[in-house]
This record gives sequence, C-alpha cells and structure tokens, in this order.
Amino acid sequence: MSATADELDTVRTGGVRQILDYGDRALLLEFDSSAEVLAWTNAVRAAELPGVVDIVPAARTILVKLEGTRYQAPTRQRLGGVRLSEEAVAESASPSEADVVIDVTYDGDDLDEVARLTGLSTAEVVAAHTGKLWRVGFSGFAPGFGYLVGGDERLVVPRRSEPRTKVPVGAVGLAGEFSGIYPRESPGGWQLIGHTSAVLWDVDRDPPALLTPGMWVRFEAAGATS
Repeated sequence: MSATADELDTVRTGGVRQILDYGDRALLLEFDSSAEVLAWTNAVRAAELPGVVDIVPAARTILVKLEGTRYQAPTRQRLGGVRLSEEAVAESASPSEADVVIDVTYDGDDLDEVARLTGLSTAEVVAAHTGKLWRVGFSGFAPGFGYLVGGDERLVVPRRSEPRTKVPVGAVGLAGEFSGIYPRESPGGWQLIGHTSAVLWDVDRDPPALLTPGMWVRFEAAGATS
C-alpha cells in the first residue's frame, strides 16, 4: 500500500484489534486498515511461531492456520507478543520502483461512469489510476486475482448495481478502495475502466500468479512514453 506519513504512523502505533477463534485450528486477527494487515502479515511470518502452517491476509484480517487444536491457545498468547519492526513499517511506504508494470488500454465500458461518479474527466481517471503505485493486499475470487490497494483516493467508487454475467479476461476494474484485473472470463460487478494483455495466471509459471500479496504494481497507459 502506498502509505502517507499519517498512515505510516498509524501502522507503527496500531496493533491487532481483536484475535478470534476460527474453528479450533485457526485464529482470525482483525485490523483497522489494509496497511496494518500487510505490515502485520510480514511480522507474523517473521516470528515463525510453532504450529503455524499458513498465514492468509485479507482486507482487514489475517487468518492464521494451525497444525492442530493444541496450538490455538499458545499461539494466541504468542501473537500478543509479536511487535512490528521498523523494517516492517518501512515496507508500507511506497518504493521508487514497482515490482510489476502493467500496460492498460483505458477503454472500459464503465470509464465514463467512473468519471461521473468521481467528478473527474476520463483523462483524469486514467491519470489517477496510473499516477500512484498500487500494492497487492491479498488474493481471492479466482486464481490470479489480486486485490490492489493504496491507489488515488478519488477513485473509490461503488460496485455496479447490476453485475455483468460475463467480464472478459484481462478487464481492469475498480470497486470500493480496490483495483483489480480479471484473470479469466467470469461474472463480475466491478466498474471496468480498461483491459490488459498481461497474463495473471499461468500454471507453467513459477509462481503461477503474476501478482502476489505485498507486490507493488504500476499501471501504465498503453502507448504512453515515460
């Protein structure tokens, strides 16, 4: 996430809002922001707690999966002792270079509607989408689909009131605070602003997903020169 100074202070001073049992072999950690989730995901992984088999970030939560029921109580106690390092906080700041650059043709069916909702021109929507680095907060919905956070706050728009039955592969969309790219044809309700030829999921690639949590992404208008 491309965090401001105030957001970095929040990450630095914030913490786990609540730790809940998730069945008897997992714990659910709740936070107030995506930036906190990303920073604490790194911190929990670095802690290498016994019995933890997987750590799954989402928009405002982290799911900590455990080997068995006997690890639930001690892991909850150990999580209370995990603290953010300055390195983890610094990783929430936007770097100078992206991990992945994705070329987008901004011709989406909802581009005019996004302009209307935001009060921007279509050119300003494109400039806002390409003007800041986005960060992959978490994955879901379909293999290869990454929820990108940290973009221009002016681009926060609601999902469509009527989802489409078919959204083409490579469609680039906005929904709430997120941007994302459809890795395959599927139903969907995001506001479509463009499309890309980037391959989001390839089983013959290592890793198969082009976008993985924590990566920084820069969108570039196709044909633009830097």
